[in-house]
Amino acid sequence: MKHIRIILLGAPGVGKGTQAERLQKSFKCAHISTGDMLRESVREGTQLGEKAKSCMEKGELVPDALILDMVAERLGREDCENGFILDGFPRTVIQAEKLDDILKELELELDAVLSIDVSNDEIVNRLSKRFICTDCGKIVTVQSESDTSCPYCRGDIQRRKDDEPDTVRHRLTVYDSQTKPLIQYYENTGLLKMVDGIGSADEVYGRLIACLGVTQENE
Repeated sequence: MKHIRIILLGAPGVGKGTQAERLQKSFKCAHISTGDMLRESVREGTQLGEKAKSCMEKGELVPDALILDMVAERLGREDCENGFILDGFPRTVIQAEKLDDILKELELELDAVLSIDVSNDEIVNRLSKRFICTDCGKIVTVQSESDTSCPYCRGDIQRRKDDEPDTVRHRLTVYDSQTKPLIQYYENTGLLKMVDGIGSADEVYGRLIACLGVTQENE
């Protein structure tokens, strides 16, 4: 496979980011995370970041117009010529329909839509252990209450507001009502492949590779 053009679906906390990074390294393609792009805008205090900040902290979806403009610009960059992984987008059927229009305009076609499936209880447990370093910005998984500093730079770590258990439950409610219909949307296109998200990162990655019909990673 010379390139992959895929969407990774799944509720917050299923491991889309981790798997997207591994796929990106294997296939030398662009990893497009709308969540990372938005958080970067918030940190930099851009106009987009200010508009998105209040929505993100409440666990609500950022308005479509902002996300669509960002994605259209990103897909047009040179590094997407060798393929791309959309991580965290689209989140609604309306966004999916608009993405179809963007891809058609760019003369691109999706290879697959991979949906990683994990129970809500497991997601709440996972995200309650996820912290962010206030110095280097890296995501850190905390194993015990004694873990209070970043293992990368020894900076202070704190739980993001959108990873607080109550906020996570609200995010999952939003996902169930607005994003789950994407499963049916992409099932109707024949592109959808469901992937069990329980197990080690290696196990889940192996399932994703199998769904793509690849027997080994590209060198």
